[in-house]
Amino acid sequence: MLAGEPSEEPATVNRPQTSMYNRNKLKLGIFSPNCSGGMAVTKVPERWEASWENNLKLAQMADEAGIEFLLPIARWKGYGGETNFEGSTLETITWACGLLAKTKKITVFGTVHAPLVHPIFAAKQMVTVSHISEGRFGLNIVCGWNQDEFDMFGIAQREHDTRYDYGQEWWEVVQKIWTEKAPFDYTGRFIQMRGVVGEPKPYRWRPVVMNAGSSGAGRSFAARNCDFLFTVLIDLETGKKDVESIRATAAGFNRTVDVFTTSYVVARPSKKEAVEYHDYYTNKMGDIAAVEHLMELQSLHAQSFPTDAFQRIRERFLGGHGVYPLIGTPDEVAAELAKISAAGFIGTTITFVNYVNEFPYFRDEVLPRLERLGLREPSRHA
Repeated sequence: MLAGEPSEEPATVNRPQTSMYNRNKLKLGIFSPNCSGGMAVTKVPERWEASWENNLKLAQMADEAGIEFLLPIARWKGYGGETNFEGSTLETITWACGLLAKTKKITVFGTVHAPLVHPIFAAKQMVTVSHISEGRFGLNIVCGWNQDEFDMFGIAQREHDTRYDYGQEWWEVVQKIWTEKAPFDYTGRFIQMRGVVGEPKPYRWRPVVMNAGSSGAGRSFAARNCDFLFTVLIDLETGKKDVESIRATAAGFNRTVDVFTTSYVVARPSKKEAVEYHDYYTNKMGDIAAVEHLMELQSLHAQSFPTDAFQRIRERFLGGHGVYPLIGTPDEVAAELAKISAAGFIGTTITFVNYVNEFPYFRDEVLPRLERLGLREPSRHA
């Protein structure tokens, strides 16, 4: 096979029977619980401890509540600061395997850095989890960005757009392993292989696939290859245009792709309580050294923002790694989620300062409101 040639896939790949394709108009996933601190760059004592016990408890609560998926971050090195934010992490494929064996309906993604994991090894890992979970495993492909981690691995990062060229070859090889019965050769710009084989094949359908991309190259890669694209939401008007643009890009490949965004939640009985707690854990107790390093790695300091805009961005990074804030009463959080749905997003991830402590309130107060708004069906928990 030459690089860029399409590979045959089973017909069932277009509609796997998983929670990602249920009837909920607004789908929800929990992001980054495998990492210490989760998404909140804060020093508060109640910040998230990414122990296995906590992750298992959260996964089972989310599964019972009808949450569609869990999505980890593949993190190999923390961001420093007083907390060394995301410095203690659980590797995502083994994490997913363990959680899938202990849950019933929820989809659990594994996040794989394509440049760091050989495609033959990755294909075998993932097909194993596919069988253990009876098809509930999902793949999040990452093509690289964190220079600190690549330095630690001793691997040079390719130029930005070239990372996706490599990712394309990596994904083509994985798909061929999952579908080809006979040994095959692969000749690409980056990858050359001879006599490649792989058994067994995935359980009934290949894992659902996502990619998070904001650049043109990243969105093109996701539109060409993935079932879901995750993109950062700056504001609702821009988000609506982003969804339309992404769908148009996918149509250019004769495909459709559903678009998710990412958000963090501070829900409290009163708006005052929610705003005060947000101010406490971000502005009063934020881990400033860690967030500065995180923003530097994402080249935000190199961009020219007005002072007030930069401060808002910085607060979002302290609050939830730069994602969209949902702060207020259950009514206000549900109303904002409805606006995200109206903008064309099929769903969003959610995070909390402490997932296990805060998710039950979201489950008991926000989810029923989303049901009454017609965005979700009643959960099994209810």
